Amino acid sequence: MDLRAMKIAVYTGTFNPMHIGHLAIMEYLTQDRDFGMVYLVVSPQSPFKEFMKVETGVERYRNAVEAVERHPELKVRVDDIELGMPAPQYTVRTLDALKAREPENEFTLIMGADNLADIRKWKDYRRILCRYGVAVYPREGYDMKELRDGLMEECVDGGSGDSDGGVYRIMLLEDAPMVDISSTRIREGIAAGRDMSSYMM
Repeated sequence: MDLRAMKIAVYTGTFNPMHIGHLAIMEYLTQDRDFGMVYLVVSPQSPFKEFMKVETGVERYRNAVEAVERHPELKVRVDDIELGMPAPQYTVRTLDALKAREPENEFTLIMGADNLADIRKWKDYRRILCRYGVAVYPREGYDMKELRDGLMEECVDGGSGDSDGGVYRIMLLEDAPMVDISSTRIREGIAAGRDMSSYMM
């Protein structure tokens, strides 16, 4: 498959484990939006999850490949690019590496509203918003419009200081599915001996 000259949705995370919420977002991105492909980037260790063992990254990558293979209708590529990158695996470095690898493609970062609320904690978040842009799906308890407007005010006020022009690109996926499930909740359920198979992808 020719992956050049495409709009690519970059969906990063530890995916520990993959679940129906991830599936719903990927289905939405590949069926209802104009992305040519979703790159599911498995992170060996999130800078915000230092408790996670880096060694599990390869196993989680393999599990993600198997999960995606069960859904051949998806236009999703499980990407191992972060597994070969030195720690910490900052998202901005991942996006830069993808762009260097595939300069013809246009990359947009996919995130939940909860991550948008915390994006000022991310390394070089202004460059992520200016150069690549983000597409944000809803999460319970977060006002996406309010979060976007607050960031855009920062941009208009000239606070971005970014070499790419200082214009934030924040797309709200207001009609994206909101699934009330998380990998943490699944792990806790399994640890408690409950059957969580219906939530797994």
